[in-house]
Amino acid sequence: MMKYSICILSVLILFSSCHRKEAKYATKESKPIISNDGVSISFPDERSTSFFKTEKVLNTDIMTNFEAIGEIAATVVTSSSGASQNLILFENPDLATNYTQLIQHQININQIQNINIRQKQIELERTKDLQQHGAATGQDLLNVQAALSMEQTNLANERAALIEHEAKLESGGFHPSILRNAKAGTAYIICDIPENQISKVKEGDTCSIKFTAFPEEKFSGKIDGIVNAIDNTTRMVKLRIGVNKSSSKLKAGMFANVSISLGEGSFINISKNSLVTVQGRNYVFIKTNSTKFERREIQTGQQIGDRIIVFSGMNSGDEIAVEGVMQLKGLSFGY
Repeated sequence: MMKYSICILSVLILFSSCHRKEAKYATKESKPIISNDGVSISFPDERSTSFFKTEKVLNTDIMTNFEAIGEIAATVVTSSSGASQNLILFENPDLATNYTQLIQHQININQIQNINIRQKQIELERTKDLQQHGAATGQDLLNVQAALSMEQTNLANERAALIEHEAKLESGGFHPSILRNAKAGTAYIICDIPENQISKVKEGDTCSIKFTAFPEEKFSGKIDGIVNAIDNTTRMVKLRIGVNKSSSKLKAGMFANVSISLGEGSFINISKNSLVTVQGRNYVFIKTNSTKFERREIQTGQQIGDRIIVFSGMNSGDEIAVEGVMQLKGLSFGY
């Protein structure tokens, strides 16, 4: 009986010893294998890598939002007197004067060019004919020529004055043809954008607008004009933004917060959470297969929102770790 008990005890000890060896072996095998000076990290199975969330990086367009303070510089309303042209209500009285004077000069030019000068030209031809038949004197011819010359001078003066008022309207952000063709209910916002950002916007771009007077409402507008001049002091450029069907509640002089989406270009970009920095160098961990990560040094650019532009070190389609990155950093660098 004693021998039988000793035999059973020996079997149990042997089984326990084997079990401990197997457990030890399994624990040893479950550890990741670090190689190539920490560049490569291999895990024993796919279950071990499920902790690390990844994403594929692509070459995509990067957009940023530029925020600017704007002001309703003009609104368009229907004339109550039945005029064929809508009324433009300017916030700046000088621009209102310029626009009024411009319209008057256009009327004067039309009168001089299409009526006065034509009449004088007809009179000149008639006087020449009469002179040839002895019915008009040389003085009569000179008088008609002088009258025609006077009308031509008046036309030149009117055109010069028109250009002056047009230039002032342009510098304020308005092109006369836009104002002439503007529909009633349109509001025009003027805001400034830095010179170094002007290449990123174009006519037709949409923007989001919120007015101080109506903080709970959002409006949408389009850039329909970029002034062809830069302020020498501020290095800013004026943008004109049209808000259509804005209703009568928008008034000239109201302030607005304008948000414009700016295209930064097409780049490979990564989540800021995927980047690790060690001794001034930037790295990401690329998943090369289902159980292996590889440390890769990259050259980065500007951070825009939560995305970072990558200039070199990666290819579009690479799959990188975005969660568990600090654990990979510890394994790779031995922390």
